[in-house]
This record gives sequence, structure tokens and C-alpha cells, in this order.
Amino acid sequence: MSTEQLLPYQTEILQNLHDPLTSELLILARGLGLRKIISTLLKIYDSPQNLVLLVNTLPEEDGSFGEELGIMGCRKPGLRIVGYEMGRKERQNLYKQGGLISVTSRILVVDLLQSDIPVDLITGLVVLHAEKVTALSLEAFIVRLFREGNQSGFVKAFTDEPEHITSGMYPLKSILKELQLRKVHIYPRFHEEIKKSLERRRADVVELYQPLTEPMSEIHQAIVQCMSATLSELKRSNTSLELEDFNVENAYFKSFDSIVRRLLDPVWHKVGPKTKQLVSDLGTLRNLLTYLISYDCLAFHAYLETIMASNSTTASGAQKQHQSPWLFMDAANTIFQSAKRRCYLSTAPGKAKSGPTVIDLVDDEDVWDALNEAEGLPSAASTSKPPEPPKKPKRKKWIPEGMDPVLEELPKWNLLADVLQEIEEEMIRLEGTTSFATPGTNTVLVMCSSQRTCELLSEFVSSMDTSAERGSKGRKMMERRLRLYLWWKGKLSSNQKEGRGIFQLPARTNDTQQNDSNVNEGISDALKKKDAVTKDRLANRRRLRGGAPATAASGRSQIPSLTTAQEGSMSSKEREKLGIMVGEGEMRSEADNIADFLATQKAEGFIADDEVPILTPFGGGTQGLGIDVDEEIAMSLDTIDFDSEYDANFGLLQPQQTVIVRPYSDDSDDRLLAEIRPRFIVMYEPNQDFIRRIECYRSSNPGLAVRVYFMVYQFSCEEHKYLAGIRREKDAFERLIRERGSMLIPIMEKTERAGSSSENIIKTISTRIAGGGKQLNTDPSQVIVDMREFRSTLPSLLHAAKVLIVPATLTVGDYILTPDICVERKSIPDLLASFSSGRLYTQCELMSVHYKQPILLIEFEEHKSFSLQTVGELKNYAKPTGKYPPKKKPNEPAPETISVTSIQSKLVLLTLSFPRLRIIWSSSPYATADIFKDLKMQRPEPDPSRAIALGAEEDPDAGAGINAAAEELLQALPGITSKNVKYVMSKVGSVSELCELDKAAVQKILGIEPGTTCFEFLHRGEQST
Repeated sequence: MSTEQLLPYQTEILQNLHDPLTSELLILARGLGLRKIISTLLKIYDSPQNLVLLVNTLPEEDGSFGEELGIMGCRKPGLRIVGYEMGRKERQNLYKQGGLISVTSRILVVDLLQSDIPVDLITGLVVLHAEKVTALSLEAFIVRLFREGNQSGFVKAFTDEPEHITSGMYPLKSILKELQLRKVHIYPRFHEEIKKSLERRRADVVELYQPLTEPMSEIHQAIVQCMSATLSELKRSNTSLELEDFNVENAYFKSFDSIVRRLLDPVWHKVGPKTKQLVSDLGTLRNLLTYLISYDCLAFHAYLETIMASNSTTASGAQKQHQSPWLFMDAANTIFQSAKRRCYLSTAPGKAKSGPTVIDLVDDEDVWDALNEAEGLPSAASTSKPPEPPKKPKRKKWIPEGMDPVLEELPKWNLLADVLQEIEEEMIRLEGTTSFATPGTNTVLVMCSSQRTCELLSEFVSSMDTSAERGSKGRKMMERRLRLYLWWKGKLSSNQKEGRGIFQLPARTNDTQQNDSNVNEGISDALKKKDAVTKDRLANRRRLRGGAPATAASGRSQIPSLTTAQEGSMSSKEREKLGIMVGEGEMRSEADNIADFLATQKAEGFIADDEVPILTPFGGGTQGLGIDVDEEIAMSLDTIDFDSEYDANFGLLQPQQTVIVRPYSDDSDDRLLAEIRPRFIVMYEPNQDFIRRIECYRSSNPGLAVRVYFMVYQFSCEEHKYLAGIRREKDAFERLIRERGSMLIPIMEKTERAGSSSENIIKTISTRIAGGGKQLNTDPSQVIVDMREFRSTLPSLLHAAKVLIVPATLTVGDYILTPDICVERKSIPDLLASFSSGRLYTQCELMSVHYKQPILLIEFEEHKSFSLQTVGELKNYAKPTGKYPPKKKPNEPAPETISVTSIQSKLVLLTLSFPRLRIIWSSSPYATADIFKDLKMQRPEPDPSRAIALGAEEDPDAGAGINAAAEELLQALPGITSKNVKYVMSKVGSVSELCELDKAAVQKILGIEPGTTCFEFLHRGEQST
């Protein structure tokens, strides 16, 4: 798309938005050039006299906007990006220069609170991803701070995700209220102006509906059946919840997981492990639907085997308690058997030899002479021999006996080969008719959904045999992947025998060079130690039991080993009762057989490949030498033999003959189309956004003939998901249009600075004044907040409650409410991590030393369970009502006993260690804001300079203007704690300076033992010279 030319609907949108005196929200359908509209708007405002801030962008979006503005001519200075590495003074100077600046929300909040940025000089804010704005978001906090000091600046918000503006009673009104906007523009694809702009020039679209193969269709139907059964079981287990939207069509999308979790969060502590397993199974089954049509048959089968292995045993080798229910269904048997049938067929090794003896008449000359003589024909000696029957392909020596490879290729691969052949013929036909001035290039652009699919298609296109028959063009690639699969299956068996965990099949065949060592050498020392301990525990268990089988799954010894026929004859209820998954025994036996086969080949010294020569490291002989089999397999699994095929197939190609395979992305695909300018585009997988990008690309380039090949699997989840996505977006736009038509526009009050309202002036009631009089207090109500706490939503809620927020880098506590009250806030995950690391003990110790009333605030999330334990973990402390007390089993603890490792026992020990420590439980950040206001009543305000100096006695100004990220990095190093971090920062100027010190200098700063620990950690892995 040419950046100089705007389409008519884009021009109309900019005419409605460019006025700096208005603030509005734009909701645009995806794929219609939102980034180009925003970049053009930023170009209009680009001036040293303006200060325009770009807020709520992703890191990759900052670079894209900078590149787009640079192409438009905004280069000096262009878009400047403010990150965590930029210091406070540097940011202050940058703000004073004006222009376009992209800044993260957390940094901007702190700069606005500290008055590092002149609020009255800000021309306006440009907020992206407006669908994410809520009352708890930092963007709403930024708009409030901005409106406190600037009523004339503009706020322009943008979004292209209408489906996400659906939660709540009036979602559009809520976003407008938080951003303090009153105007909204909605532009769906069916907008009249957009239809008129895009339908003037249409691309030539060829729709190709590819049916699934019979095994793939069976697997697809079985997965849908498993999803339906899982959803029905989930509804049956939670009858009290509103689960009308629980259907298979909605389960196709990733957002379905968040919807289910949001509904279950309030009762998550009450639901049992079965419900949690069902929620996890829905995501697994959805992945299976996607992988069925995107993975090759071997990778899909390996993924299924990984699921089966992970559901049978835990990492320690014991039987898993809560297994996925769908694995015991008859449909799961169909999935596993059909997936295996796509890869290979298993036959008994000696089955072919046990049949009746067949006389081969082809090479028996005497038999042919006798037949010819009986029929009166000349003998075979005087005539030529009859034509020989076609020879079967020679069996590879590295294929185990009893395995007959099928290697079914994905149907779209052959369709893609036919499309590329047709494009090549079309290029030859048009070569004489097109002139040099004809726009566009002959570069073929193939678009797909993921990077893995791109690599798979690139390997197929580069290695396919164009002369082979349909369905076997990628046979060479699939044989390489079969060899990789055999290597992985053998490793899986050896890992289970040695007590190690499972690992997934590598995505690319050339990754196997390090896969042999990734099980042992690629992991940390802690994991190696854990594996060794697990292996020793299993060995000791075997010795104690007196020679049990040496398998990793020794915990499953009570389950009888069944044959494949016995497993297949059992019903799903019988299998679930015994805990036997379909095909589990067959999978383990196959893995053992393949491992034994590879071991025999290793004993022989080689695994020969009939096509790829096996070379020794020294260039000696090719076969029969003793080399490492794993290394040899890895070296022979390169995706492309560049040395032998580069000159013939690659070399220096003309740009018109190239094929580019790319995954779908965001608005950067518009720049991709504008730079490549292809005439032929292959959409390997359907994507609604990219179709619109092609429409914009075609409409922006008059005279350019574009042909699009649209490929989709017929009657598959791919087609259903594409059509369901179109319906969801259309319904979302219709809801938004209806809400805008009936919405009461909020009237915005003039925002006053927090702490300056008249109700806060008279706030202290003193009973010492006669009659309970009121005492004037001109100090605003304020709370000192640690810099690191701006990741949470509590500072925003405190500011909304008319409390002045003072950001500072605190050594002791997170929130300072009064000179005597210090609060350490902990969310539930942070509380568990702090107990495990011992950090909470140190924090409580510091608070008890410096403050009279230390408080530990345990804050739960809103709309989630207000409980530390699930119902299943709670014990029954009621007294027995029977006549006789229950019999106590030997070695059974008393019912009053609380586990030492439980969170409750740790909290009790913490309060015993610090008697003055108070614990406050808060159900949500809203409740925390109310608690803070109650704690501050009738108490004096804190002093920021004193709060910063506490804990940093060596340098009282150490907390002012420091790099918070560098301080966090220092505290993460062993030997450095919150007690000595200020002292370390006073001795070294930066983290790099600390790394350059020798061992004696580090020990001089930290002490002998902590200094040694820190020095060894910093220089771990360095080779001694």
C-alpha cells in the first residue's frame, strides 16, 4: 500500500479525527489500515511546538510506527521512544524538546506524579488498544492525571478489536467514561464508505476447497465428539453457573479459555480437580484440532503420544491421580489409531515368513519352457523374457522390521504444488504481454498462520519431487522426518527406563544435532541433581521390593499389562475404572522395540541410508565404520543438502522467480505488501484480516492485476473458525452501534487535583476540643508509594479516592500511610514466593525496626475466591458425635495437627516472630483503598524524605533519582539483600562496575562469605585463564 495515497474512507476518518480541539474514540475493523491512519495523524501533529504522547503500545509496535513515520518523512527527530534504560533527567530534557514521544504507561504515571513532565504543555495523548482500558488500568490513571492539569489537550483513542468490547452491562460507555470521552466513531467493514472504496477494484480470487483425507476426517469428528462430551461434563459438574455460551463453536477460539476461567473464578476454590482437568482438556482438544491440519502426520502422532505419556505417570514415576476423562472414550481410540495409520502400519516381524510357500515363476526358466512347449509356443531361450513386474521401492535399512511406512502427506501440500505450477505457467504466458512499466512483481507470496507452518512449507517446496505422482511429492522430506521420529521414540523409551521425563519431538529436523544432549547437558545443575535423585529413589524402591521391573512407571505395577486386542475389547468405563488409556501398552511396546532396534544397529556400527551417504568425521569410508549412531542420525537429518543441490536448484535467481513464505502478522503486513508488490498471493490458511489488507492493497494500486488463491479445508475446524470469526465481529459491531444509539453520554466533571478538594481540608475530628469540634488541616491526604508498586492497580484506585500519591524508591515497605504505619502489600502468588525465598521475613524485620505499626496486607483479586485453600484441602475440626471415639490408625497425625508447610502455619510463625506485626486481609484493591482511608483518619501525614532515608542510613539521598531496575537486579544477586543494597550502591556506580571487581574487592564490600557467593555467581561459567 502506498503511504502517499490514502483511500477515500481513510481520508474521511482523518478529517473527523485531525482536529486537536476534539477528543474521540475510533473503532475500526481489523485489516483496514489502522496503523497508517494513526501514523498520518501523528505526522500532522509532528512539530517542536507540540508534545504528543503515544501510550499503551507494544514494543514491536514502537518500531513499526517509527519506520512508518520515517517513510512519511518524519525523521528529524521523528518518533522518540522512552524506555526503562533512560534516566530521569534525560526524560525531562526530552519532554521539553516537544515532538512525538512513545512512552510506557508505568513510566508516564511516575513522571506525571513527580511533575517531571510539563502537563500544561502536553498537546494530547494518543491511546492505543482502547479495548483494554478499565477502571483499574494505568491508562485510565494517566488520563485522570492529565485532565487534572490540562483541560484543553486532546485524547484520541483507537482500537481494532470490537469483539473484546463486550464484557459488562455497557462496555462502550465504561471505556468512554474511563478515558473521559464523549464521541465515538465506528467503522465496520460493511460501512457504506468502506464498501464504496474497496469494491471499485477487486482482486481475482480463486477459492480452493480441499477435502480432508479419510483418516483426518475421522480424527476431526472424534475430537469434536470429545469436546462435546467434555463440555457436557463441565456443565453437569457446575449446574449453578450460567454456561449457555459453552458450545463447540465458541471453543474453537483461544478467548474461550478466559471466558470459562472468568465464570469459574468466584468458585474456583470450591471446584474439584475434575473440573480443573476438564477446563485444561478443552485447551488441549482445541490444539489438537489446529495441529491436525497444520502439523505433518508424524509430528501430530508424536504430540498425541506425548499427551498419553504425560497423563499416565507423573515426573516422579507414580501414577497420575486425575487423568483426562476424554482419553478413556472410544473416540480417543479412533484418534490414536487413525493418527498412527497415517504414519505407518505395524505388522508382526515373522508374519510374512509364516504364510504358505509361493513359487516365483518369473525367474524360473525351466517352468516357462514347459509351459511354452505345452501350448505349442517357442521356448523361452529363443524369445525374450516376459516383461518383469514393477519393482517395489527398496526398503530402507534404518526402518525397523515390522513397520510399513505410510507417511500420509497433508492434502494442501499437493494443492500448493499445483498452484505454484499454475502460477509458473501463468507467468510464462504473461511474460510477452506485460511491459516494463506494468506495476507489480512476479514474486509469489505464500501466507500461513504460524512460523512452524512456514518452516514446514519452505522445506516441502524446496525438497518436493515435481515428477512424483500426486500424494508423494514430499516423500523425501517425510522419510527424513520418519527417521527423526524413530530417533525420538528410542530416546523416549530410554528416558522412561532411566527415570527421566518426556520431551517433545523437535519441530525441525536439523535441530537434532543438540537434541541428544538436551536431555542431559542442556539443563541446569539443579535439574540434573533432581533427575539423579529420582533415579536413585527408583533404584532403591526396586531393591526394597526385591527385583521389580526396572521401569520409570513402577508406580503403575498394580495395573495389568494388556495386549492391544484386550485393550480394544474393553469398554470406556472399564478402561477408566482400571486407569488404562487406549493404546498405552502398544505405545510403550513400540518404543521399546524401536529402542532395541536402534541398539542393534548401533552394535553393528552403522545405520545405512540408501540415498544420503554417511561420512566419517575424517572423510574416510562411508559405511561399516564404528561411529556414534545418534550423532550420525543427527548429521544425516539436515533439511536440505545445500552442498550438492545449491548450484542446481538455488544459485542466483531472478527476483521474479522467488517464493516467499510468511506468517500472518499485524498491520506490518501492509508494509510487506507495499514493499514486495506481488501479483500472485497464496493464502494457505484463511485469514479475515489479510483478505481486507489485500483489498486495500489492490485499491491503492490502480493498474495492478492481483490474483489470490484462497485455500481452506472443507468441513473442518479451519472453515468453521473462519466463518464463526466473521459472525462474531459482525455481531460485536452491531451491539456497539445499538449501544451508541441508546447510550447516555456521560457529563464529565472538572477534575480537581487529588487532596485539594474542600472536603479534605476539614478532615481531623479532635475530641479534645469542646463539643467535638473540627480542626483545620491544610496538608493534603497523601500516601507514599514505592516505585515498584505501580505495576499494581492500587495506586490508581487511591488516586481516584482523592488521595495524593507520592512516588518514591523505598527500602522499607511498599506504602507509608502515616509516620508510624508502614504497609507491605502481598498478592497471593507473591506471598507464596516470599515465604519460599525468605524475603518476607527480612521485610517484616525491617518494618518492625523502623515503624511502630508494621502491617502485612494480603490482597486477593476481585471476582476471585477469597480463600487461601480449596475446599478439598480444608480439614474437619468438628468433634465426633458418636458414642465411642473413632479408632486412630497407627502413625496417623492428630486431626488438630496443621502441616508445617501450609501457608497458615507459616503465617502463625511469622506473627510469633514479630508480635507487633498486624495482618490485614483484603478481598480486592477496592477494599484496600477503603482500608487505607480508614487507617489514615485522625493521623498525621507521612514525610517523604524521612521514608526514603529509612533503611539507607549510609546515604540519606540514596533513594532519590536512582535507577529502580538496576536496584531490583542487584537485590536478585546472591549475597545482596535489602539491608545492604544501599551500601553496595554507594560503593559502585553501576552493575557493570560490580561485575568488573575482583574477588577481594567484592568481599570487602559484602563480607567474606556473601562476597564469595556473589562473585562466584557473577563469574560462573567463565573459563579460567
